[in-house]
Amino acid sequence: MSDLSDIRREYTQGGLRRGDLPVNPMDLFEKWLQQAKDAQLTDPTAMCVATVDEQGQPFQRIVLLKRFDDNGFVFFTNLESRKAKQIGVNSKISLLFPWHSLERQVAVTGEAEPLSMLDVAKYFMSRPKDSQIAAWVSKQSSKISARQALEGKFAEMKAKYAQGEVPLPKFWGGYLVRPNSIEFWQGGEHRLHDRFMYSKTDSDWQIDRLAP
Repeated sequence: MSDLSDIRREYTQGGLRRGDLPVNPMDLFEKWLQQAKDAQLTDPTAMCVATVDEQGQPFQRIVLLKRFDDNGFVFFTNLESRKAKQIGVNSKISLLFPWHSLERQVAVTGEAEPLSMLDVAKYFMSRPKDSQIAAWVSKQSSKISARQALEGKFAEMKAKYAQGEVPLPKFWGGYLVRPNSIEFWQGGEHRLHDRFMYSKTDSDWQIDRLAP
């Protein structure tokens, strides 16, 4: 077994204090995301999406955040994918934004609900044409014989839709994750990290500092 116990560093970029916290956590999320974009982090909108299957087995994967507002966080996916099937059984979900270079994380828990067909169609039509075609080609999470099968299908579909618009697949959609908690983590010296948890109440958000 490889010993990795000596891999460590100090977190010195800054702190997070209660006086820094807005009433609405989405305001702080917007600020942190903008700072991640301004710092030119690779894939600043990438988030780890965690779901659970019928046996209670957790699964995680990286997905790109496509929209957010006070209602929550939006992403799109194949509705026949493993994640979508698991959401269909258990809509509870967790998101994690790992902005390592800024020594920050944002962790979200909530419930996922399907987007309307209008929302899905609007976003689908905004995608590059090759991405639209790729949505038709990949039966996400299913077993395939070889990469050549994907490439061949892609070439076939690209020729088919060389002229005109690519239609929206019936098996493609998206989800709004309505948060019930949002935790902001800022690295601190001597492992004394700053953690603040926003918990949804009937009318507002409760804020608690968590021990590191």
